[in-house]
Amino acid sequence: MKPTRIFSVVVGLGLLMSLTGCGYSTERPFRRDIQTVSVEMFHSRDFRRELEFNLTEALVKRVELDTPYRIATRERADSVISGEILEVQQRTLGTDFDTDLPREIGTTYILRWRWKDLRDGKFLREYPRFVHTTTYIPPVGEDFDTTRVRGIDSLAERMVEAMENDW
Repeated sequence: MKPTRIFSVVVGLGLLMSLTGCGYSTERPFRRDIQTVSVEMFHSRDFRRELEFNLTEALVKRVELDTPYRIATRERADSVISGEILEVQQRTLGTDFDTDLPREIGTTYILRWRWKDLRDGKFLREYPRFVHTTTYIPPVGEDFDTTRVRGIDSLAERMVEAMENDW
């Protein structure tokens, strides 16, 4: 066999192997036996306005965007997600040396939530204390209200990630 022919065969086999892969999938590992999810309005023990509405709305959007599940009413759903915001804490992470004002503030959301299969009553996921932290920087004009959307959305994204099957 000529060297160019051998090279062509090796390149062709390499290309074929790269296209077939090793059985890996880019599909996220969600349960296949669940088709629909109902998201109940979250409750809140914290006194900040509309956090429970923002979280519920962000979670509904994330379930629609990032999972194979459809949102449905509780009567028509296979499963339901419910929960409660237990606390929202803010802490200064660093101060300015000259003014002693906060340079960065961390906001920690602490909640309890569960995902229940309505067909058999079993909990698919249950988190009695789910903690998520996000930060904002006051010197560049950020405050809690402007970064709340980003924090709630990243919290909803983490919740959807927790809905994936265990390996």
